This record gives sequence, structure tokens and C-alpha cells, in this order.
Amino acid sequence: MSHHHLDQVLAVLDAARAETEASLIEWLRIPSISAQPVHAPDCRRAATWMGSQLEALGFAVGLRETPTHPVVLATHPGPGPDAPHVLIYGHYDVQPPEPLDLWISPPFEPAVVDGPRGKRVVARGAVDDKGQCLTWLAALRAWNTVAGGPPVRVTVLVEGEEEVGSPNLDAVLKAEKNLLAADVIVVSDTNMWAPGVPALTVSLRGMVYTQINLRVGSRDLHSGLYGNSAGNALNILTRVLGDLKDENGRIKIPGFYDGVIEPGANQRADWEALNFDEAAFLGQNGLSVPGGEKGRGALERLWARPTADINGIWGGYMGEGSKTVIACEGHAKLSCRLVPGQEPEKIIEGIRQFVQERIPADASFELQCFASTPGLSIPTDSPHLAAARVALEEEFGKPPVLAGGGGSIPVVESFKRILGLDSLLMGFGLDDDQVHSPNEKFELSCLHSGARSHARLLARLAKG
Repeated sequence: MSHHHLDQVLAVLDAARAETEASLIEWLRIPSISAQPVHAPDCRRAATWMGSQLEALGFAVGLRETPTHPVVLATHPGPGPDAPHVLIYGHYDVQPPEPLDLWISPPFEPAVVDGPRGKRVVARGAVDDKGQCLTWLAALRAWNTVAGGPPVRVTVLVEGEEEVGSPNLDAVLKAEKNLLAADVIVVSDTNMWAPGVPALTVSLRGMVYTQINLRVGSRDLHSGLYGNSAGNALNILTRVLGDLKDENGRIKIPGFYDGVIEPGANQRADWEALNFDEAAFLGQNGLSVPGGEKGRGALERLWARPTADINGIWGGYMGEGSKTVIACEGHAKLSCRLVPGQEPEKIIEGIRQFVQERIPADASFELQCFASTPGLSIPTDSPHLAAARVALEEEFGKPPVLAGGGGSIPVVESFKRILGLDSLLMGFGLDDDQVHSPNEKFELSCLHSGARSHARLLARLAKG
């Protein structure tokens, strides 16, 4: 495809902004909450909506059924069998919107409102991931209008279980391995560095998510009759978890740092040059004191160091008023974000050892594991990443930041492990988009610059 085609595609995108926004609002109205079985029909509606959009662009579309929500799988031959093959990934499922009383408008009645950077759309799924999916869908529409299809072969995979850990996606990837044999995968489910400053994410933290179920004795006891004699499961559990970190923030789980790679001086210098404002980053959330390991820079802690966090703790009496019991059971959810080099199974065993070494003889516990994925690094010297860097610089007038990702995108690891493919993590969210929180939003400027960036990327990838 010629540069002339790209100019036309970009012009069509600019002219179709209202259409792009209307499509996003239509899709956002579908409450496709994967975690809640009552919304299974809505998840199917969201999948069907995306399938119909792609079918209108000449894609061959099918739904791959799973035990829960279907996967949309669509293919377009592009200019022919010799063209590069791009796999585009997204997800149509969204997080539950609760607490509802904190939303400025109903979460599934999208509202376009004014913000400090212009108009934004507020709704559950606005940026995670429906709005980001619309960036590449709009680009595909524009290429179809101008050239009758994309300048490369394209396969689109949109799943409906990302927000619950993609439990059935691996089976789909294995079953469709031949169809998905692309050159590169494009994922838009990450952030820009700052407003107007693009980013390509080149590392992701993995995840181990566990639940500790601790028990001591056979039943709850009267705190007056048994206090100072009987063991208290909640006292034991909180004492154990209170010992997770030392005074410098270093995590004390046995073998926790085995395999963790220390960043070199050049890497640390590159991070320092980004002038990340941690005070502002924390301040927008009502915080002022950094956590994590002392003596390490903010971006090193966010991108290159593992974490251990208590996500919930409960047991005993939790109703209104008082009930003086000594709890025989205590429960806690503990998650660890992992960096490349750590082995999830070793971390799980380390958690088990950590707890066992700290409980009394008449206490016992069970360790449940809900997620186990390693951290991941993405090569920075690939031609596909080079194409994305050029596309983003052309759109924004400045080179993209090669950023680390503090969060996890488990499907990226699945793509590498099952398909042998690296991912281009080219997202257009912002730190203040309130992902997973009330009043999630997506800046319309990010929506449209993201669409233009995807159009440019397709043109660059077509050149090989």
C-alpha cells in the first residue's frame, strides 16, 4: 500500500470520528460482565456485536464456544497470501461496576462529559478494553473504505474471559494454532506514558494469587471463658502476614528473589531520564508515602521488582454490633506480582513454607492458588517493534517510551508459550482512567489518536 493510501485512510478516520464514538457507546451499553453468570447472555451479545462489525468489513467470522463465554475469531486475507500476517487481540468482557453509588452516571449508560483534556466517555469498559478495541476496529474500517481491506492479512481474536483470568483461552489457542500462525500479535490493553506521549510496553509482571485458609481448634470460643488460653486464628494469621516484609520493604518469603535480574546502570539511567513524578502518581489517589523496597527508584519498583500484597482478610464475627468470640478460622487473599526470572511454582511453595514456619503446632492451613503466570520480557530489537515505534512517532511527533508494565496480561504469556509469538503492546490508556474503579473513562483524544496509530502501524507492517 502506498503512502497515498495511508493519507486517505487517516483522512477517512478523521471524518468518521462521530461514527467511531457512536460505535463505542453502542458496545459499552452491553453489560458484558464475565464474572457474573447472570450476564452470560450479555457477554454473548457483546461477542456477536464485534463479530457483526468485522463481518461488515469482509472478515470471515466465527464464534468459538467455551464452557462460559464465546471467543470471536475472524480472518481477512488482506492483499494476498504473501502479505505479512497480523493477529489482533482484545477482550469484550468487563469488570463488575460496584460500588454503583460512586458512579457519576450509570455504568452501562455511557456519558460523554467534559474533562481537563477535552471530551471523555465514562462507562464500565470505556478503556478496558472496549475503547481500546475500537482503536483498531476504526483503523480496519478506514482501510476497508479506502482500499477494500487491510494492507496485511489480519486475524482478530476477541475473548470474553480476560477479567476472570482467561481460563479457557489456552484451549482455544491450541485448537486454532494453525489459523493463528501470524507474524506478530498486536495488543491494545496498556497505557500511554502520559497525555500526548505514546508508549510501547516491553515487560509485564506475572502473578501468583493465593488464598490462605487457617484453622485452630474445632469451633469459635467465648473470649471471656477462653481468652489468654485458646489460640485465635485471626491473631495468628495477622501475625504471620504482618511478617511478610522487613523494615526495608524486602519480602521475606523463602526464595522469593531467586532469579530476579538486577537492572544495569544504563537501565536505571534511562528510567531516571523519564522524570516520573511519583508524588503526583500517588497524590491523585490520596497518597503521599511510597511503599515497596527502600533504596530503589520509583520505576524500578513498579516495573522490575516483585510484590506481595494482602488483598483481603476475614474471619470471626463481621456483623453489626459486637460478638465476643475467639475465631477458629481466618482467611486471607495474598497476591504476588512476579518479574522475569521468578518461577511461579517456587513462589507458591515459598508462601507455603513461610506460613508453615510461623504457625503454632495446633494450627493448620490450606493454600489455594487461583493464578500462576510468570513475568515476561518482550524483545526490543524486533522489526515489528521498530515498525510500531515509527508509527507512533509519526502520529505523536515524539518517539514512544519503552515502558515496563506493573500489571499482568496473562494472555501475552499464553501467546508466547503456545503460539511462539511476541506481542506488540501498544495501548492508549492513561493512568487516571480509573480502570476497574467507578467512573472508568477513556479520553476521546486517545480513542482517535489510537485509531490513527493503528492505521499507521498496519501500513508499516505491510512493508515487512
